[in-house]
Amino acid sequence: MTLVMIVVFCLTMVLAIPVGYGLIIAAGAAILWNASLPLSIVAQQIYDQTQSFPMLALPFFMLAGSLMLGGRLGTQLLELASSAMQRWRGGALSTTVLSSVVFGGVSGSAVANASALGSVLIPWQKRQGYPGPLCAANNATSAVIDVLIPPSIPMILYALVSGVSVADLFVAGILPGILMAVGFIGVCWAISKRRDYPVVATRVRKRDLLVLAARSLPAILLPVLIILGLRFGFATPTEVAVLSVVYSLVLSVFFYRDLTFKRYCDSMVEAGIATGVVMLVIMGSAAVGWILTFDQVPQHFAEWVGVNISNPLLIILLMNLLMLVIGMPLDLPPAILLLGPIFVPLAASIGLDPVQLGIIMVINLGIGLYTPPIGTTLFISSSIAKAPLGATTRELWPYFTVAILLLLAVSYVPALTLY
Repeated sequence: MTLVMIVVFCLTMVLAIPVGYGLIIAAGAAILWNASLPLSIVAQQIYDQTQSFPMLALPFFMLAGSLMLGGRLGTQLLELASSAMQRWRGGALSTTVLSSVVFGGVSGSAVANASALGSVLIPWQKRQGYPGPLCAANNATSAVIDVLIPPSIPMILYALVSGVSVADLFVAGILPGILMAVGFIGVCWAISKRRDYPVVATRVRKRDLLVLAARSLPAILLPVLIILGLRFGFATPTEVAVLSVVYSLVLSVFFYRDLTFKRYCDSMVEAGIATGVVMLVIMGSAAVGWILTFDQVPQHFAEWVGVNISNPLLIILLMNLLMLVIGMPLDLPPAILLLGPIFVPLAASIGLDPVQLGIIMVINLGIGLYTPPIGTTLFISSSIAKAPLGATTRELWPYFTVAILLLLAVSYVPALTLY
């Protein structure tokens, strides 16, 4: 059944059918091929996956991010990032990186980040003399920092399929996220210096910078409050997500005073659509996961690896290579949901901590978001910059190198995630 399912799923991808529908169609075709199993299994698995209480964290985190970034707060966060970075060479490019770190603590979605930041920052960077392909590459890669800074939607999905604590994953992603941001800022500086891009002469007074920081502090505190709430057991992930929405509403109504009924409705619709897309993928992945379990694919894969590869370091390298290849055509949420049940038992057999595996998987599949041929943030950023895809891809290599080096460090240095 698994082979039939893979063939049908690849066919749906070639036909440009949305991933969620493709997963359901592939699972249904596999069940029909077996003939001894009722097709109702697909419907049952799809329905059962929606009855998970932790799954409620997804729409609430998305709604909190939409509420906070849709008003004055989003503008002030961008002003803070640009004011802090513009004095340095390549500061306009570095603004995107720093903004991704700050916005990552609110949105938790790389695709949303690429769209929101790119539409504002890429035109501004082009007016300052930076070429469109470079701006697009910088935006496409920096957006992936979002999936490492809590709250992270992909980490929540990995926690669902692996049974790992969401709090542990959130804490483990902070240092790799910061290291990736530092590496990308270094790339921005090096490129700007080598190509002799101009430095903005105007300097921002420290007092103005402190005022911007004070106004943005409530949003910056949100990921800190989330981690503290989860780490010390004050609330479950779902309860923390609901509290994040309440926190966002209070800030918008009483602190920034910019929440209108129209913006509230727009945020609800935006969060609902985003949740619907992710939930469709989750439901389809549940049916596919049942078939993989029925065919004992995870066990057979672990046995094959154990017989043919004895060195744990080589097994980790093989897992990384497989994730890189699969992450190119497949989006991050379905890739996590499909690969998680296969790789978690394999990681346990070689003594790889599941938290470390989660961060490896998020970084690895996040790289696929800007890797051709189907890089989501790559296409979004190139479209905003009106840059040819080939030219944008050529500008990716310095960022890609930093991301791969970080991936290898996280893969083989447990202290970076298990501190």
